[in-house]
Amino acid sequence: MDQLWAPWRLEYIQGPEEGACIFCVNDESITDSSRFILVRRKFCYVMMNRYPYSNGHLMVSPYRHLGDMAALDEDEVLDIHELLIDSQTVLLTVCGAQGFNVGWNLGRTAGAGIADHIHMHIVPRWTGDSNFMPILAETRVIPQHIEKTYALLAKAFSEL
Repeated sequence: MDQLWAPWRLEYIQGPEEGACIFCVNDESITDSSRFILVRRKFCYVMMNRYPYSNGHLMVSPYRHLGDMAALDEDEVLDIHELLIDSQTVLLTVCGAQGFNVGWNLGRTAGAGIADHIHMHIVPRWTGDSNFMPILAETRVIPQHIEKTYALLAKAFSEL
């Protein structure tokens, strides 16, 4: 039997309490670093995906708990777009990304793991990053520990 050790997944398995929204981040008792929040702006913020598709997988979200893009106001739309551009800049600089997948998963049917609080994904890509592991072993290989990635990205965001 093959074994893949991923002790950080225990946090996911034990998960947040039922009904808690990971994107509602106004609770001051939890630090940004423990949530992997990289930068906060007036209306939106950038958070690392704790269970990424690739190293540096980020999510841009409004603070308001919204399930529909049409409910965003102009300030939120602009903030999301500017943070998306800043995220691309940081990922190019820090990770040497060669391309990006960017998008929304709107609604559970479209693949949204958390459908009630919209968020945009930006996933850095590299030539040859799709290897045999996802195909043959249904396993993604993340080459750097999430805390190390967080430290590098947080520093880059603070320098923008």
